[in-house]
Amino acid sequence: MTRKRRKGGAGKAVAVTAVVIAAAGAAAAALGFDPRSFFEEAEAEATQETPATAEVVQQTLTEIVTTSGDLGYGDVLGLDCLVSGTFTALPQVGDVIERGGRLYEVDDKPVTLLYGSLPAYRSLTPGTEGADVEQFEKNLSKLGYDGFTVDDEYTDATAEAVEEWQDDLGLEETGMVALGQVVYAPGEVRVDAVGVEPGDPAQPGSPVLDYTGLDKVVTVEVELEDQELVTVGDAVAITLPDGTGATGAIADSETLVSEEDTQSGTESTTYLEVTVAADDPAVFDGLDQAAVDVGFAGETAEDVLTVPVEALLGLSEGGYGLEIATGDTTEVIAVDTGLFADGSVEVSGEGLEAGLSVVVPS
Repeated sequence: MTRKRRKGGAGKAVAVTAVVIAAAGAAAAALGFDPRSFFEEAEAEATQETPATAEVVQQTLTEIVTTSGDLGYGDVLGLDCLVSGTFTALPQVGDVIERGGRLYEVDDKPVTLLYGSLPAYRSLTPGTEGADVEQFEKNLSKLGYDGFTVDDEYTDATAEAVEEWQDDLGLEETGMVALGQVVYAPGEVRVDAVGVEPGDPAQPGSPVLDYTGLDKVVTVEVELEDQELVTVGDAVAITLPDGTGATGAIADSETLVSEEDTQSGTESTTYLEVTVAADDPAVFDGLDQAAVDVGFAGETAEDVLTVPVEALLGLSEGGYGLEIATGDTTEVIAVDTGLFADGSVEVSGEGLEAGLSVVVPS
């Protein structure tokens, strides 16, 4: 049987940054600076030189909430033994085992990995019927054995194919599948840890090893107050340790509770454990257990007027303004600011419209 290992810890720091999403829908990278560092402390004055300008653009801005996550292989599942005896062979950490492969041996008899979602819970013999029979027969067929019909009935023809399979495994040809002879997983597994050694006693319910899938994913802990950011299937921005950006999506989300002993007692923290998969898994090649930033889409301002943050001026009377360039003349107007995103800022004000030119102080 398998058990999910829950990861400890919660409450990782969350940084709020932002990205620009153009009306066409393309996403930009997360903002990594304080926008106010670009504000001028006084009104800009027109100079004799031709000033640098930028255009007022109408577009959609989307805030990005960035959280640090851990790159790994996703959920770690525990595998328990279902038979009694002595462990005689075990895998190594990092081994990849596929359908039909040996997970471990008890009394020199292999325990074989098969694919499926239904755990083994009984022995299979001629006359047995059920979904577990069909799951087993699908695997037997995939391994190249035939002469039987893949359905929910374990027939004499199935038993004959099983005898051939058992002979290939070096087992006694009984024609039945004893409980504990096979273990089911969704697909190939990677051995994450082994908890016993050859010679140790085996008994039903005793832990044997931990395993994961093969795909690398990012696991992020999100505070419960930010749960509105998390929707399975939504796109996210991924930033690798070297600063390289990539795209991905939320593959799974699970509510967990961590407990910590303090002087005043046990404190519980509820949080979301979010699994993020990259659109191109190859971006994780060469990385192992690295810290990776994940940006979740937050607040959005649709179809708003925007200018570069550098164009904002700090007005002496307070607030912010823009220096509008018209031909050879300029005029400073007061504006209200909204969402900041990747070097752009939402602005509004009397007479402001898309296409106007604003001075960008150098």
